[in-house]
Amino acid sequence: MKREQKAQIIEELAEKLRENSVVLVDYQGMDVAQSTELRRRSREAGVDFVVAKNTLTLRAAEEAGLPSLTEFLVGPTALAFSRDPVAAAKLMAEYADQVETFRLKGGLLEGRRVLNEQEVEALSRLPSREQLLAQVVGGMAAPISGLVSVLNNTIQGLVVALGQIAEQKQAQQA
Repeated sequence: MKREQKAQIIEELAEKLRENSVVLVDYQGMDVAQSTELRRRSREAGVDFVVAKNTLTLRAAEEAGLPSLTEFLVGPTALAFSRDPVAAAKLMAEYADQVETFRLKGGLLEGRRVLNEQEVEALSRLPSREQLLAQVVGGMAAPISGLVSVLNNTIQGLVVALGQIAEQKQAQQA
């Protein structure tokens, strides 16, 4: 590989490390079918699965200001980049459960905080970003729908009361 190609790969990896969350995995022992399946599922989940040499990844981590990733760059290492930190962690943890030789090594949360294997596993058990947003919106909508229900019942009660008063007036006039 030429020096220019290496420099370009390092720059791309450094940019991804700064802008995304990443899960580092040991992919040793995977066969072609398993690798193809993982790449397909990664694309579907919006996760960018990259296999790069450890030396290039190490240089990219240093360029991105993340020298603490060096502890994970031992042996075959692949990187799963995603804007949604839970998506990459869920997919990689799920795959680690299915493929015996596939193992989580660690990760990086939103380009800042280094995670160990247990923290990545814990992250994978969280609801996805979309699920969390739906829960927040549902929580915000509940009081509003309650208020609408109360106001509707109050107006309905007023209409019933006015109807009864009108019936009483008609009965008194008759």
